[in-house]
Amino acid sequence: MNELKVFTIKKNIHEDNAKVAKTTRNELKKQGKYLINIMSSPGSGKTMTLVSTIKALKDEIKIGVMEADVDSDVDAKTIQKAGGKAIQLHTDGMCHLDATMTKQGINELDVEELDLIFLENIGNLICPAGYDTGAMKNVAILSVPEGDDKPLKYPKIFGKVEVLIVNKIDAIEHFDFRMDLLEERVKKLNKDIIIFPISAKTGEGVENWTNWIRQELKIGG
Repeated sequence: MNELKVFTIKKNIHEDNAKVAKTTRNELKKQGKYLINIMSSPGSGKTMTLVSTIKALKDEIKIGVMEADVDSDVDAKTIQKAGGKAIQLHTDGMCHLDATMTKQGINELDVEELDLIFLENIGNLICPAGYDTGAMKNVAILSVPEGDDKPLKYPKIFGKVEVLIVNKIDAIEHFDFRMDLLEERVKKLNKDIIIFPISAKTGEGVENWTNWIRQELKIGG
């Protein structure tokens, strides 16, 4: 296993985030790279979802992951073990990444050999929703134990993302969680959202999610 690279993000208040985000998207598209921004609460299963994704796709798609965290390199090491290229981004206390920070991570990751890049954003349903990172698509992960009422409490993030992954469906019988009610609440905020119920633990539903990724790379890569 290659030595893990750890990089501390620096905030640049002088750059226009919207401009940097647009430039980043255009540059990645020209290079044939596809960036997906993953957002969720802590403990929803972001890293394990990425692990199951990498295991399903690593033989056909070259994948890299930028792991953003206030501190620690545990998640990035987990990604490396699964077969993905990873870099740990320390945010120095900041609760989100914007486009300028993401661009720093892309430069440090060295994406030349990659097809698909994931940004695992800070575990938070509030701050990350307000910032364009330069990603082609934004994905939220909600786990069953968190409850089906989260779209009522955090409407901004559910209204922003193109995809919602509902993780830990293997445990649904142990919680007061109604998938139909969740879908109804989310669709009121975002009628075009795509919802993938999965279990990163058992692999249930992961194929539907990875097939969507394959299609996205075919269209926009």
